Amino acid sequence: MEGKVNQPMIDQELDRFRGPHSSDDVPSTVVTIGTGTPPVSDHVLWSLFNFVHCNFCCLGFLALVFSVKSRDRKAVGDVATAENYSSTSKSLNIATTSLSILTFVILFGLLVAGVIQIPRY
Repeated sequence: MEGKVNQPMIDQELDRFRGPHSSDDVPSTVVTIGTGTPPVSDHVLWSLFNFVHCNFCCLGFLALVFSVKSRDRKAVGDVATAENYSSTSKSLNIATTSLSILTFVILFGLLVAGVIQIPRY
């Protein structure tokens, strides 16, 4: 019986601390920040590196063009087209990097094997 007798006293003490936040009269505001979708990456730095250093058969230049197009579409707000251009840019960057590395490896292998010789003047 002591538990039931003391219960109203505890509720009254807690009511002092609850304040207006537990009342139904207080309006609430919900703020939604962002859309939750990850941003579109445009691969501009990778394309610029491939354009300056690798540029195998001008694929680095094409990758840079598609990267800039992707960045422009992203700035306008056209996410679907920006993702399409970004995907094309990524594919071109992968092809450029792979083909350039493969070319250097083959040339170095031929140089080490003695098939290609550097003339000494």
